[in-house]
Amino acid sequence: MSCEACLTLPTVVPTGYTTKGSEKMAGLEANCSTDITGSATSTVCIIDVYDAFGMASQTLQGADILATALNAVVLVPDFFKGEPAKHEWVPPDTDEKRQLFIKFMTERAAFPGNVDALLQTVKEAKEKYPSITVWRTFGLCWGGKKKVNPKPLLTRVTIVQVVALASGPGTPFAATGQTHPVCTKYSAQHVVLASKDEPADAVADYKEVIESNGKGGFVETYSTMHHGWMGARANLEDEANLKEYIRGYTQFAEFFKKYLK
Repeated sequence: MSCEACLTLPTVVPTGYTTKGSEKMAGLEANCSTDITGSATSTVCIIDVYDAFGMASQTLQGADILATALNAVVLVPDFFKGEPAKHEWVPPDTDEKRQLFIKFMTERAAFPGNVDALLQTVKEAKEKYPSITVWRTFGLCWGGKKKVNPKPLLTRVTIVQVVALASGPGTPFAATGQTHPVCTKYSAQHVVLASKDEPADAVADYKEVIESNGKGGFVETYSTMHHGWMGARANLEDEANLKEYIRGYTQFAEFFKKYLK
């Protein structure tokens, strides 16, 4: 892939990555990933809504990639207050794991409070960074796809719905993005990156929604990638995953750069 973003994205560190900076915003522990020299005067802020597993190294490195590529302030609020979902809960194949996962999804990952926290982050960031005039957000998703007899564990409950819900009428964001998408009506330019684990017919529906909105955006399926390849489940020591991880964040960077006005 030859593009401007490819020339500006930093090299990805497969293991042992150390992220940049951290501070409090909106009453949340927040990681502020940005070029330190550009943070005080940046005009662009991107808010990263992570997946169920929280501030994983892979997710924070992705935030730093976007900060460098776009000379932006990138905020990663700790919506889960240091208590994200645990990898050992997946798959939820015992009563104990099911109950732990359901409790997490319906409490810390519940939508209304998280949407409020996202919008409150925008409010506080406006005060902290008065130079910012451009607001963007993207989300990394998990889905309640594994069935627990006889019903699904949860019906498509995803943290990226925080981004989807915040992308409707009255949104402060002119461009938004997500992986492993949720179908909704968007009032912003929107990009969707899907994995091979999303049903093809559902991805086609997402494409139709975005195209019919008349706002701009696109849908692309990463046909060889698993659910979570850009977030906490990314295996950056795997050559194929590393390549597609870089491509995914490159696409996010190019998309947000296109709509920076």
